[in-house]
Amino acid sequence: MTTPDKKADFSDVQSNVDSTEQVTKRADFSDVQSSVSSTEEITASTAPTDQTYTVEKGDTLSHIAKQFYGKANKWNTIFEANRDQLDDPDKIKPGQVLKIPAIND
Repeated sequence: MTTPDKKADFSDVQSNVDSTEQVTKRADFSDVQSSVSSTEEITASTAPTDQTYTVEKGDTLSHIAKQFYGKANKWNTIFEANRDQLDDPDKIKPGQVLKIPAIND
């Protein structure tokens, strides 16, 4: 009868890694600041201009604001620009031509 082969015993093996590479400090950018300025003068040709929109069936000021500004909660900007023809923001009618003012966020 033969005895099974003994498995290797690695329980007392130890490891250590040393490097000759120099440790360097990383650059500290925590206090870096940035700004951009322009000497271009804003003129009538470069200033944002108002647009118009003709109301379609099913439109709301929120829907129109989302379309033009990307944010439905900007509906009041459109309402205020059209106070001459709107008394109630919930009562817009198909065919009305609304001013869509340019906004600077």
